[in-house]
Amino acid sequence: MSGGNFINADSKVIAVDFDGTIVTHAYPQIGKEMLFAFATLKELQGRGHKLILWTFRSGPLLDEAVEYCKKNGVEFYAVNKNYPEEEFSDKISRKVNADIFIDDRNVGGFRGWSETWQMLHPDGGNFFHVVVNPDAHNNYTKEEVSFFKRFLGRK
Repeated sequence: MSGGNFINADSKVIAVDFDGTIVTHAYPQIGKEMLFAFATLKELQGRGHKLILWTFRSGPLLDEAVEYCKKNGVEFYAVNKNYPEEEFSDKISRKVNADIFIDDRNVGGFRGWSETWQMLHPDGGNFFHVVVNPDAHNNYTKEEVSFFKRFLGRK
């Protein structure tokens, strides 16, 4: 990751949806990675942002999504909560306290990871990305691909 892991005055808490945002819609299965999803998420973490996975998924389906992200190099600060130690209670709101929400169901829809990256960091950046693809039986294969070569459709 370029930039390393650090917190700075520009760091944000970013809540990210899974289905339709990180991967294509295939619920309850895991869809294919959205173009640039993990490269962008890793770069955001490298720039000091805290990422929260904020998804409808729960139980084993949530565990599968978290594991899929982990195998793709993204471990979230928290999952479906504001901070890792938070305990669910009906006395507090389930609403996440984030600065930014990245979700396919926002007004105008999800514009893709490339445009999301440009909105958050117009200065750009060079980075590499490891693609992890599950087969029909959730066996995973890995392949390191240059972000820009992948963007141009080359390996």
